[in-house]
Amino acid sequence: MTHATKAIYRYILADYIRVSNNGSSAHSLYNERDIINSLDKIDTIDFHQQIEINGIKFTAYHAGHVLGAAMFMIEIAGVKILYTGDFSRQEDRHLMSAEIPPARPEVLITEATYGTHIHDKREEREARFTTLVHNIVSRGGRCLIPAFALGRAQELMLILDEYWSQHPELQSIPIYYASQLARKCISVYQTYIHAMNERVRKQQEANQNPFVFQHISNLRAIDDLDDNRPCVVMASPGMMQSGLSRELFENWCYDARNGVIIAGYCVEGTLAKQILSAPAEVPTMNGQSLPLKCSVDYISFSAHTDYQQTSEFIRELKPNHVMLVHGEKNEMLKLKGALQREYEDDESYRIDISTPCNTETVQFKFRGEKMAKIVGQLAGQKPVNGQRIQGILVKKNFSYHIVTPNDLPIYTDLSTSDVRQKLSMTFKNPPSLLQFHLTLVAGNIEVLLLRGDKQI
Repeated sequence: MTHATKAIYRYILADYIRVSNNGSSAHSLYNERDIINSLDKIDTIDFHQQIEINGIKFTAYHAGHVLGAAMFMIEIAGVKILYTGDFSRQEDRHLMSAEIPPARPEVLITEATYGTHIHDKREEREARFTTLVHNIVSRGGRCLIPAFALGRAQELMLILDEYWSQHPELQSIPIYYASQLARKCISVYQTYIHAMNERVRKQQEANQNPFVFQHISNLRAIDDLDDNRPCVVMASPGMMQSGLSRELFENWCYDARNGVIIAGYCVEGTLAKQILSAPAEVPTMNGQSLPLKCSVDYISFSAHTDYQQTSEFIRELKPNHVMLVHGEKNEMLKLKGALQREYEDDESYRIDISTPCNTETVQFKFRGEKMAKIVGQLAGQKPVNGQRIQGILVKKNFSYHIVTPNDLPIYTDLSTSDVRQKLSMTFKNPPSLLQFHLTLVAGNIEVLLLRGDKQI
């Protein structure tokens, strides 16, 4: 993983343990001690660096999405596979867009989160977002922004902090982020400026770290919130199934002055998805119902690729095979159908698209390289046409080499040993007779006549 990802890794997994087990690790797959022990087993990689493990090559490229996110070009026996993970081709306020790797992959494994949806332009959604927030607090309301603690939360904080700086009339209205994880990750964001886009790096060069916020503070507990005045609170989790975002929503949803802005992806069956359809009532965590009178708006700040980005990405790379993952079934099938229609009349490019289910195996056949390279001492002299070359054929990982026995320790993990044997026997006939018969068996041989230990 990248250095920034490792810096965040411990916080993310520790928060998962805390939320899923309410502080108890009795039924957890791993605990805090396991996380600490795993840190020494993590190999970090820089962007554009290639590492090789057992003949498999890995190269990391910027993926956008969140700080430290990388997509990996994996090369196995000459076959290149690009695994994007979550990625975004749209640059935002702090992250650069996903890169186009210079090498063409035979297989592309990519996300299908948004299917055939098209995102709004960044400038348009930022303007709409700040207008909604401004309107809510101007009418005396409290604005709740449910957001995941990592990634989109930091992007939204950058937008709000800048907007508040440009509007002095709002600066008496507090903005809070209410997440222990977000608080811990802010320090990582303040550190890894070099992994962000040029805009942020230039601010840092001018001694203006954008993640040292002027108008945003951390809300450690709900009791610290002045609930009788307008405010903006960014709280996790983003889908409001539980936690502080759910608690604040239940406290504020029945007041028409208040508003909720859903700024990210919502999964079916979650409260965030449910309130987008504007129901008259919403369920509480204790099984009761509350009237939904606050405003509810949706603006996609998701850092997942949309259809246009995915299509252009595939057109640039032109892989032979595309595997769609990370998406709801209907969205994946819509994306598959749209991509097939896009290329159905293109005679110069044929694309094979699969949408495997979880645990399903997908097999592709590739023609492997069957070439052995002469290396080492054997390659030191140019051979003459018709000359016979003798050596040892060595397979290491996915490569074949022909080497001399002396070069084995250089090109393999093998070591060589010299075995010398002296055989003594009584032979009463002339030495020439022995040489004659040995020549018949072994070809040309060298005969040394010894008397005792001396050659005669």
